[in-house]
Amino acid sequence: MAMGGKVAWGFISTAQINEKVIAGARVSDSVRLLAIASRDRQRADAYARENGFERAYGSYDALLEDPDVEAVYISLPNSLHVEWSIRALEAGKHVLCEKPLTRRPEEAARAFDVAERAGRLLMEAFMYRHNPQTRRLEELVAAGSVGRAQLIRSAFSFPLHDQSNVRLNAELDGGSLMDLGCYCVSGSRLLAGEPEHVFAEQVVGTAGVDVRLCATMRFSGDVVAQFDSGLSLANRDELEVIGDEGSLFLDDPWHCRATVIEVRREDGVERIALEPVNSYMLELENLGAAVRGLAEPLLGRQDAVAQARVIEALYRSAEQGAVVAL
Repeated sequence: MAMGGKVAWGFISTAQINEKVIAGARVSDSVRLLAIASRDRQRADAYARENGFERAYGSYDALLEDPDVEAVYISLPNSLHVEWSIRALEAGKHVLCEKPLTRRPEEAARAFDVAERAGRLLMEAFMYRHNPQTRRLEELVAAGSVGRAQLIRSAFSFPLHDQSNVRLNAELDGGSLMDLGCYCVSGSRLLAGEPEHVFAEQVVGTAGVDVRLCATMRFSGDVVAQFDSGLSLANRDELEVIGDEGSLFLDDPWHCRATVIEVRREDGVERIALEPVNSYMLELENLGAAVRGLAEPLLGRQDAVAQARVIEALYRSAEQGAVVAL
């Protein structure tokens, strides 16, 4: 294992999200795209050639056996996240697992238990958390720029027409909350802490997963967060923090491509524009720096387990039609 310089990464799966992560890796001075693994060796070979990976493997286990791979990025379907994170950790690799790590808090805790025993790092890949726009939003809320924050409103949706897409596969833990709403949960938790109770309504499609979900989460201090996620709605991507003196509005809170925060008060609107930065690059660099002992992972056990606990509670509420306490 290299002790300095670029961190050597292996990617497990050739999922579409890889394109965004690879783009982030290419603009980083600290990431080495070493290996790609697919269940099909020919696909892996072609993918390596097209995307600049040095090595290709026809199985995930074969990649984990490569002693030069220091960290792995896992972009498998949701239901396989914990299993392959644990396999990678036990193989001595650090792990960046695509969100959501899981919808089951006990599984998240088990994965981090393995990471601790193996002396390796595990991080859930909420890339927006690494972006300066998110950090600036936190600062504005903490500084009381719109008074006391009382309501958080967020949304994330797009129309998915391909019925074969893994997002619509119940056996693979698909659904709008898992794919999109988890961002709204994460953002609300970041700004308000952990919810005391939640209530959710869902519309389940023919494939057996939620294609639309609306939720209310109640936090301490009488802060309420409301969000909706959808795989059958128009493209929407927004977050607003509403206080007693104004509101903070983000038109692009999750992708962070157009990084502008609008501070809306009675006397007008102030636009705080931030220089766009590749969030995927930042999350790779954060874990890479942690691998080198130069930083702490931004996201760890506490956040991942709490995130899974809220998702579990939201699904339980939607299924039971009742408020669920955490």
